[in-house]
Parts: sequence; structure tokens; C-alpha cells
Amino acid sequence: MMSCPLPLPLLPALHPQPTLTSDFPIHIGIKRGSDELLSQSGVTVMAPAAPHHADNNNQDSAAKKVKLEQNVGKPSRVIHIRNIPNETTEAEIIQLGLPFGRVTNVLVLKGKNQAFLEMAEEISAVAMVAYFGGCVAQLRGRAVYVQFSNHKELKTDQTHSNASASAQAALQAAQVISNSAGAALVAGAGAALQPANGGTEIQGGPNTVLRVIIEHMLYPIVLDVLYSIFQRYGKVLKIVTFTKNNSFQALIQYPDTVSAQTAKTALDGQNIYNGCCTLRIDYSKMTCLNVKYNNDKSRDYTNPTLPSGDGDAHQLLTSGGVLAPPFLGLGSGLASPYGVGVGGVGLPAFGALTLTPASPALRALAAPPMPLATVLLVSNLNEEMVTPDALFTLFGVYGDVQRVKILYNKKDSALIQMAEPHQAHLAMTHMDKLRVFGKAMRVMLSKHQTVQLPKEGQPDAGLTRDYSQSPLHRFKKPGSKNYQNIYPPSATLHLSNIPATVSEEDIKEAFTKRGFTIKAFKFFPKDRKMALVQLMSIDDAVAALIKMHNYQLSESNHLRVSFSKSSI
Repeated sequence: MMSCPLPLPLLPALHPQPTLTSDFPIHIGIKRGSDELLSQSGVTVMAPAAPHHADNNNQDSAAKKVKLEQNVGKPSRVIHIRNIPNETTEAEIIQLGLPFGRVTNVLVLKGKNQAFLEMAEEISAVAMVAYFGGCVAQLRGRAVYVQFSNHKELKTDQTHSNASASAQAALQAAQVISNSAGAALVAGAGAALQPANGGTEIQGGPNTVLRVIIEHMLYPIVLDVLYSIFQRYGKVLKIVTFTKNNSFQALIQYPDTVSAQTAKTALDGQNIYNGCCTLRIDYSKMTCLNVKYNNDKSRDYTNPTLPSGDGDAHQLLTSGGVLAPPFLGLGSGLASPYGVGVGGVGLPAFGALTLTPASPALRALAAPPMPLATVLLVSNLNEEMVTPDALFTLFGVYGDVQRVKILYNKKDSALIQMAEPHQAHLAMTHMDKLRVFGKAMRVMLSKHQTVQLPKEGQPDAGLTRDYSQSPLHRFKKPGSKNYQNIYPPSATLHLSNIPATVSEEDIKEAFTKRGFTIKAFKFFPKDRKMALVQLMSIDDAVAALIKMHNYQLSESNHLRVSFSKSSI
């Protein structure tokens, strides 16, 4: 079975209630698991029956199996969801059910990797089970299984999630969405395109138009990429893209506030490409977009006959540190979601994407449009001072360095292998022409696929190192929060993992002993485990990062150093 995105939200008055035999055929797999929710005493797991005589075992098992199969297949307002990740939140469980109707209760059993979701109407539960009977639901990248519960309603006592603040907040948010759907029904289906409040601007409240800002935009984002992502949460009517305050932005209009709310909840904070191109979404003050041209900057999907105007489909954004796609003009090696690429450029296919609700563990929405190169060629190094360890530390700011080879016959050059292609591109973007130990380093992609370790007996003089098992990698965990704190080299360094016993003077002294002059220093007011330290120049900060990262501050604490976007 295939994985699938969430369907469009169902508005009951706009969609006649389906008959179970035709519009919503139910394909229910029998899932054996703990679905024993006791209405009086909270949640317990069914205790195994007391041992019987061996002659009765087969009969008992057969009877239990028949009973289980009968119960699981019977429609109920309560949905049982199994195999959920340990860190799943109530909001994510609600997100699964929200497109099918109003959610009235939720219960997450994190220790048992299970959850229960109660819908307001049985028909909503039937639609949800039917939908996920044909494709696999996913949470945080893991397949989860959706089936009817044995219970007709979800009752929880004060020890369970209905009493928790997170569950209450998630249910209140779901109620807001449901109320928005009700308002749309009263106004009629055609009114969804009009301003919801009679034409005045909406500030901060639900609206049909989303404003999307792309942060850390390492790669160009074309209009069709945005459409591919946002159309999974509702019918996209119009898109307008523009650059404002040196940031790429877009306005995206849905036909109703429910679709806009669902998209905002699911996508805000997500990365389009792994580690970069982060979506920041809020509601626009505009309530309806006026699109005059269909081109690479704007599109009205309700009016395909609009002229193209002066838009040039071949002009992709390449300013402000954004990389042009390396496959520009290469034809169609990569599939376009529409069969036709923009300006002859194929875009990555989004058909296999599984989007997850926004969470601290960010997940990429797409594969980056770049070659799969992970090896960098670095030249113009200061061969008197550079070492494999120094390059490992410096390039490790932007990715997990696997191997470093300083060339034996050309010691001002090195090959550096990163764990993933996007990390290599991040390092190249931020550090090409960076001055390191007094020389402007050059960084480019190498034609090599890997960095080879020296063969036994081959002269190397310690110039090649394997760091694949290093404990100092910053991005080992998928969706590491360190991806959110990647910044260009600057004179200000971010320090972390500082023990409570270490003072400002201790840190300043450590830097001074290694030849660095501190211009300014400041602990974080709310967290003294972190601090900012400002050096005299970017050159000094680069050298300080190389020498001070992993510096031992105490018996169990080593200093963590990275570049900061702030100044003191």
C-alpha cells in the first residue's frame, strides 16, 4: 500500500453524507493490539486470561479471535491509532482526523505507542478509516495504523490526556477550525472566496490567504514547488511571489479558511529542503489576490487564459546568496510534477512526499535540486597551519564531516567529504573565499564521489583522517535543531555547554591564553549554559572556533562553538 497525504477537509453541508456501500468502501485490516479503554478507570491493557487446561486453549483462542475481528470491524466514533512514535503529540493525532470532521476528544498512550481519537460524528470516523484503508497514514516518518476502536466513546479520567494542558490546547485549536468550517457553511460555498469580514483587513485571524516567508533560502524556490507543497492541504486558487526586505515571500490563496488553517498548522516551521528554505507562515492582511499574469512569479489557477505579461520563466532567483540549480538547461533528468518543467527545468517529483505537522524535529519537504556531490575540493589553504582536525572542526559547523584528505603533493589543497549533499552545498556557500589562517580559502564541489583512505604502506604522513564515527558531529540526529542555527561566519561566536561553575572570567582567560582578544562577552540572561563572545574580526573568530570548539571546561563539559547571527 502507498503512503498518502491528508485529504482535503470535508465540510458536511458541502459534501452529502456518503453511503457506506458506494462512496466510501471500507477496507479494514484486522490489527491485533491493545484496544482496551475502560470507561470508568482510564486506560488499562487487557490482562491475559488465567491459564486453562490445554484442551481448552484452542477453543478460547478461536473465540477471542472471532470476538476481536467482530469488534474491530464495527464502525465507531472512536478511532484507534497504533504504532505511533514515542514523541507524538495530541496535536499531531488531531491533525490526522481534522480533515474528516470535528474532533471531540483525544488520548495518547506514549508508553504503548497508541492513541485514540474521538470524532463528533460516526460518519467522520467511517470516512477516516476508509481513507487510510487504501493508503498508509504516517506520523514523523513512521507508518501508523488506523482502525475502529471497540469503544463507542472516549472517556478519560483526570490522570489522562483530556486533563493535560497540551490536549486541551490541541482540542481548542481543533474547535477553532471546526467553527471556521461552520462559518463557511453559513455563508455558502461561493462566499469562501470573498473577505470573511465584509472587506476589512484581517490581522492575525484565520483567513483564506496565507503569507509565506522563506528563511535560510539556500536554493531557489519556484512557484510550482510552492504549489506542489500547499495543494496537499486544499485547492490552491492563486499564488503571488515577490521579494521584500531581502527575503523571498509568497501569498497563497485557498477557497476556504479551513484549508488555509490546516496548511498553516502543518507547514509552519517546515524545511522545503533539508536544513534550509524554512517556511514561516502567517495570515495575510489581504483577503483576495488580484492576479494579472500567469508566469513564474504569479499564477491564477482558476483562470488559465491570463497573459504571461513580462514574466520570464527562465529567470530563477539567484541573488542574496541563493544557489542557481546546477541542472539548469540539462533537460528533464528530474521529473516535474506537471509533466512540464518551468523554463525547461525539471523539478523534483513530490508524489512520494509525506508531510508531517510542524514540530521541533523539522523534516524536509523535498529532495534538494542539486547533484548528489558530497565531496568538496578546498584550495588556497595555509599549508603551514592547516590540519585535518582544523578542517573537520570548521566544516563541521555546516555538516557532519566524514573524511578529510590534505593532498600529499599539494598541501594547500584538501578533499572534504560531508555526510549529505546539502551539507556540502551549505559549506560551499558560506565558506568559499573565507579567510582562514590569513588566506582566502576557495571551496567548490569535487568530481570525486568519496575520499579514499590511504592503502597500507602508502605514504600519507597523517594527512588523511576518517571522522565517520566522531562523537563531535553536530547533525547526527535527523531534524537536529542545530539546522535552525546555521549562520554565515561572523565575528560573534555562540558558546554552549558551559557548566555553572565556569565564570565569564574563566572563559575570557581561556580565549586569551590561546592568543585571542575578546571585544565583548555576554551570558544568555535566561540560560547561563550559553553565551556570546565577540572577537576583533571574522578572521579571529574563525581561528577561535577552530581552536576553542570542544575545549574542556570541566571534567564532564566541553565547549561547543558556532557562528552567531547576533552582535553584542
